[in-house]
Amino acid sequence: MNLIQQYFPDISKKQVEQFAQLEALYKDWNSKINVVSRKDIDELYLRHVLHSLGIAKVISFKPKSKILDVGTGGGFPGIPLAIMFPESQFHLVDSIGKKLKVVEGIVEALGLKNVKTTHGRAEIVKGEYDFIVSRAVTAMPEFVGWVKTKIAKKQNHELKNGILYLKGGDLTEELQVFRTTTIYNLSDYFKEEFFETKKVVHLPIKYKG
Repeated sequence: MNLIQQYFPDISKKQVEQFAQLEALYKDWNSKINVVSRKDIDELYLRHVLHSLGIAKVISFKPKSKILDVGTGGGFPGIPLAIMFPESQFHLVDSIGKKLKVVEGIVEALGLKNVKTTHGRAEIVKGEYDFIVSRAVTAMPEFVGWVKTKIAKKQNHELKNGILYLKGGDLTEELQVFRTTTIYNLSDYFKEEFFETKKVVHLPIKYKG
């Protein structure tokens, strides 16, 4: 928890309380439905919460922004981002129902009013979003195919509407067909060894009406 306050010193008292509740909530849910590996649950704030908030180092979502989290799993990056940006709207989607049960339980316990969930594949989701976020659910070309029709036309941020993807390792081959990507190294923001190879990939996508 100290990690979150160290890197985001301006969060409110309420946000501190919400982030502080995450460990107990995930440990409790994880004992019933395994959504976080045993190794990772002990480093929840480093490997999941702070990693998710890498996106918040790249962009500050404006009020009323709409963000779709595809393949949210146990709620990452969506839940930490929803705590960080309480005036933005987050739609968390996963094809595995029991994972969403955990997400919904944690959202309710935290009193997050800016999160909704859908059980199903990304393709079934209707609506348009400023940004699509995800943590490496598949290779970028396949991911783009799932979400390219869901980007809103109106631009509200300096960063162009599109995908913000948390990914690790060498992305040269995977991204070679996408000339407009920008890669942000999380090691530029977080000093922990875990982030040495972790990145946020921004891929702008034009509105397809």
